[in-house]
Amino acid sequence: MYESEKLNLKRCSEYLIYILRPSYVKGFMTTYLQPEVAERILSEESKSVTSAAQVFLDQVCLLEELGWYQALLDALDAEDYKGLCEALKKWDFQILESTKIHRVLLERIEPSFTKMIKPRDLLRHLGDCLRKRECEEIQAIENQKGPIAAAERLTDCLKRSDKQNWFKLLKSALFSCELTEALQLLEPDTESSVSEMETGDEEEGATMTTISFQYTEQSDDDDGMLMSGNQLTPSETPPTSATGANSGVGEVQKGGEKRLREEEERGGGEKSRGGEKKMREYQRELAEPVFQGKNTVICAPTGCGKTVVALAICEHHLKVKGKGAKVVFMATKVDVFNQQYKLFQDHFQEKDPDIRIDGLCGNQGDQLSMKVVMENNDIIVLTPQILVNAMAGGEIPSLSCFSLLILDECHNTTGKHPYNIIMTSYLDAKLSKEQNGQHLPQIVGLTASVGIGSFKNQSEAENNICQLCASLDSRIISTIHTNTDELQSYVHTPDKEFFLVEKRHTDPFIRIIHDIMAKIEGLAKTVYNIESLSAIENRDYGSQKYEQWIVDVQKKCRVLQLKDQEEESRVCRALYNYTEHLRKYNDALIINEDARTKDALDYLSVFIQQVKNAGHDETEQRLTAYFDGQQGVLRGLSSGGQKENPKLDMLQYILEEQYRQNDETKSVLFVRTRALADALKSWIEESDSLKFLKPGVLIGRGHKSSQLTGTRMTLNSKKGVLDSFKSFDNQSKILIATSVADEGIDIPQCNLVLMYEYVGNVVKMVQVRGRGRAQGSKCILVSDKKDRIDKEKHNMEKEKIVEKAIRKLQDTPTEMLHKMEVFQRGDKVCRDMVKMVPERRLTEGSYQLLCSKCKKHSCYTDDIRVLQDSHHIVLDPTLFSRARTEPHPKPKGFMGLVKTKKLFCHCGLDWGIVASYLTIQNLPVLKIESFVVKNCVTEQQRYYRKWRDVTFSMKTFELTDIADSWNPLLEDQ
Repeated sequence: MYESEKLNLKRCSEYLIYILRPSYVKGFMTTYLQPEVAERILSEESKSVTSAAQVFLDQVCLLEELGWYQALLDALDAEDYKGLCEALKKWDFQILESTKIHRVLLERIEPSFTKMIKPRDLLRHLGDCLRKRECEEIQAIENQKGPIAAAERLTDCLKRSDKQNWFKLLKSALFSCELTEALQLLEPDTESSVSEMETGDEEEGATMTTISFQYTEQSDDDDGMLMSGNQLTPSETPPTSATGANSGVGEVQKGGEKRLREEEERGGGEKSRGGEKKMREYQRELAEPVFQGKNTVICAPTGCGKTVVALAICEHHLKVKGKGAKVVFMATKVDVFNQQYKLFQDHFQEKDPDIRIDGLCGNQGDQLSMKVVMENNDIIVLTPQILVNAMAGGEIPSLSCFSLLILDECHNTTGKHPYNIIMTSYLDAKLSKEQNGQHLPQIVGLTASVGIGSFKNQSEAENNICQLCASLDSRIISTIHTNTDELQSYVHTPDKEFFLVEKRHTDPFIRIIHDIMAKIEGLAKTVYNIESLSAIENRDYGSQKYEQWIVDVQKKCRVLQLKDQEEESRVCRALYNYTEHLRKYNDALIINEDARTKDALDYLSVFIQQVKNAGHDETEQRLTAYFDGQQGVLRGLSSGGQKENPKLDMLQYILEEQYRQNDETKSVLFVRTRALADALKSWIEESDSLKFLKPGVLIGRGHKSSQLTGTRMTLNSKKGVLDSFKSFDNQSKILIATSVADEGIDIPQCNLVLMYEYVGNVVKMVQVRGRGRAQGSKCILVSDKKDRIDKEKHNMEKEKIVEKAIRKLQDTPTEMLHKMEVFQRGDKVCRDMVKMVPERRLTEGSYQLLCSKCKKHSCYTDDIRVLQDSHHIVLDPTLFSRARTEPHPKPKGFMGLVKTKKLFCHCGLDWGIVASYLTIQNLPVLKIESFVVKNCVTEQQRYYRKWRDVTFSMKTFELTDIADSWNPLLEDQ
């Protein structure tokens, strides 16, 4: 009986098991299934709803009792599974099938989606596609575990919805709640969008991933280790297909030879549909000491696949440690974090979906509980400051909570870097008598070079390396010895070339700018003897030393005290304006030295216009008049009135020759500043012979990058630039980058690296050179300074010294261990001595905050309250009479505050923001760097860059501090 129904249930099982939550039809189970069977299903549901639904279906298909099928339909209908119930009645699943594409899309973007949404707000709009009990459960989860856990449950409920319009209702709800980023993830709601997701573009705005890997676990593998797509040797040609299975194939060699570019150059394995091989042997060689449980620094070239090694290490560790495993992978930059987090998600989703992975970076640490994330995941990908904050706040009591820490770019473990703060905690625990290191995690560092610090010979290099290994408590430096031939077949070291270019012989632009700067200095001297404010001498215009002089003068100006306060305010404001103009002219000279006169003039023009748009007082009117008086001449020079920059001529020659020889060339051009990156982009776009390169710019996300050049890169824009550069349809052939791209970020397909006056230390040299990964790559330094080229050549010699030092330490492990122990115990003694120094006591008393530009009164410290140990709020409503506000260009929330406006002094200096907190509106939040602090008793003035450095005490914010009538800022302000 019911054989046809059972057969049909099995045929359409996919719909039932991916929609039904068995506990919702518990009444049916207790009536028709054995109690122990029902209990087993409910127990299984706590682990996997889909597995529980499968067990439920299997048991239902064994039923023989009369009426069970109608009872099942009735139970589904009663629990509002109307879509599923109707489909089972008619045996027509077209409606459910039509929603499958949306479920797939939501599943693929889920890791990012759940961090962007606000469950409590969305529930008000999703009543028509969620059951009442689902809404109640989501609210309860948010109250108990927080918004992320609730978001995950909400997403799961949506994926299991049998309502035809659930996806439309979800998008409408996101729109109503102004959750724009989450909505953008759902906007491509066609089948093509899902295919795009499958190629790796699934986290709009949150991923820098440039490639994807495929890994499988083969049944005949001895140890269940990582399987990568390392199928093709460098000489083999992969088959192509009409379906585009080999999506990584591109024409990159003359003669049409096919190669898998992205994956091969990264060293992580070629993307292949079949015949998966194990890790490359050199990768296994690197990982071997870690597999043995030893703390290890893995040092291997950029592009060899150290991330693949890290994935293998995580797999092995999880397998060996079992339930006791808790892994943290750390990346130093947000961009790199997104890239690596995506790789970890993709890999383990394919390898073992039951492994729980989460990631935290930036201000997510303020919104999410690190403790909850740690307790509910097996692998956590972090930026290291997140872990530092969690340990300082007590959320993570000690590093013994983890079993493995992996530090990407571990050469940063020095000074006050978060890596060093973390490892200091580790070493203090290890060297303490109480713990003796018994439960500390295994440490693994990844780097392309351990050539840190300054050194003149091999002995000093050995000491520096031992200091790094001591900081990482790693006795093993793992390098490739046995499988060097295999490594060299995949990782190609670019040929290094140097071009020393002559300087401009004459430059009228420089002469005019020098004259303007001399006049401004003369004006400043009529106001105050600025030479007495700084001891820096021999400062040439257009130099870094002149920039240092300006910074020093401005620092002294902030605390300059005169008997007459009005005179003090006038002098300080004037000196601030003079030095700020001098700074911009100095910047323009630096731009002119490396780019076109036109670019330097455009930079100045933007600044002058900003000054005119802002207050433009009498002093500023006089200063801008100097520029206006020469603007016509300068404009004539910039439009062809003088010889082009010889360095640009050389750069143009190099690019033209390279692309003439190989039109498939992909180049990365490294520059020192953001302004220069923008200038060179404009130059290439306006050059008839180079504009086909379609340059992209990759710079940091800092706010200062947008103040004059108009450029400020978000994660979205960075992803777009890299996607264009890596594409095989030649959207972009050259990437202009600052230091943000020399470490960690994966830049594939590059066979020409250009260093435009870009020289650093040994580590930077190795990192930059490693961007050129294709066979026959070149790395070219262009400079008009012989000492800069000599420094790079010296770095090459120092690299050889580092290699010898590593081999010496590997050959003498006892000596290395002894040095490490000396460093560790010596550093511990120094830390203990620092701890013995009594903490600085904050002084009581009243202090006045003065604007650091115009020295006008802002507020008193008695009116400042500290919220959440970080936000400094002024409770004096009269502050707004001394300031002006503008709508915040990017209002958003952080740590409970919502930024709504920007706060400025009447002189134009940025004082901070205006924010709301809970139901309280218009709270002024100040940044101390914009003020000078004056002692109301002694009248002594001091300047602080950070609130943590102040020496006076402030009260903690309490809700009772806010009067019921608090509303100091009228809406029309």
